Amino acid sequence: MIPFLDLQAAYLELKAEIDAAVARALDSGWYILGPEVEAFETEWAQYCGANHAVGLANGLDALTLALRALDVGPGDEVIVPSNTYIATWLAVSAVGATPVPVEPDPATHNIDTTRIAAAITPQTKVLLPVHLYGQPADMDPILTLARQHGIAVVEDAAQAHGARYKGKRIGAHGDIVCWSFYPGKNLGALGDGGAITTSRPDLADKVQMLRNYGSRVKYVNEVQGVNSRLDPIQAAVLRVKLKYLDDWTDRRRTIADLYTKGLKDSGLILPHVPDWADPVWHLYVVCTEERDALQQRLGAAGIGTLIHYPLPPHMQEAYAELGMTADAFPLARQMADGVLSLPIGPQMEVQHAAFVCNAVCGLD
Repeated sequence: MIPFLDLQAAYLELKAEIDAAVARALDSGWYILGPEVEAFETEWAQYCGANHAVGLANGLDALTLALRALDVGPGDEVIVPSNTYIATWLAVSAVGATPVPVEPDPATHNIDTTRIAAAITPQTKVLLPVHLYGQPADMDPILTLARQHGIAVVEDAAQAHGARYKGKRIGAHGDIVCWSFYPGKNLGALGDGGAITTSRPDLADKVQMLRNYGSRVKYVNEVQGVNSRLDPIQAAVLRVKLKYLDDWTDRRRTIADLYTKGLKDSGLILPHVPDWADPVWHLYVVCTEERDALQQRLGAAGIGTLIHYPLPPHMQEAYAELGMTADAFPLARQMADGVLSLPIGPQMEVQHAAFVCNAVCGLD
């Protein structure tokens, strides 16, 4: 059996260090925020090339509080990809704003920057690109449009830990960058976790306040905040894993290279990487009109796969209120019908990648 992602193997590889870090956090007596969280925030900001990081409870909260920090609310519009996990849209809805979808680039599956300008209106408050599958979106055109129109840029980097755009790590291109440390992410905790990074001290300060009941001083609440604080035990785990993130990313690149070479004659549409992108291969996503048959065949061979994502947000019942038809965003729907994510992860063995290639190509 080849699992889609072996989380237990990731833990076992670092078991001694992780167990020691958890014990250190338990022995510290700090169980909410405190030195462990502060140390991770410093280390994560430095890694991302940002001036500030704020640890949060999860990635959805990171997106929601980023929008709140920018005063996005009812009557505002936020431009989002039509092809993304629904959390990107949910954050917009959570602050009372309206998600305005823009179709993806068929080659990269990220938001098509040539389509954004037509979606901007006087109500547009934020551009919210997603670095999907671990590959950075094309940020320069997005930032140029934002400056021209006086709007902010929030990046959804939940899948892009360590990815580089034109040589610079994702983490501070836009006004604020949102991260998830869900266990399956490239930098994953042993439970939920999230963060924002930014080089704007005003936004970092506001998110810090919002995450802690809207309070800077205990029992003094300036705004109606929430409880969304990164757990110090998870911060301790993340500090261990961060030391190995680049090495684990290199292992993912090895698997991705093997797939790209081994599947070049398979008839599948393989991932396209622009010259300016340095992806971290959170996912290796192929496309085919025979997706369901391929997934069944691989499953029968003991190979785990997933579909990211079977229904785009505009087709979900959660957004029926927007009155969008299934064909309103045909590119997003086409991708949902054809994408298949092959197993990939830092603990995956190269011979298993070769086995996957042979199974895809129908070889014994």
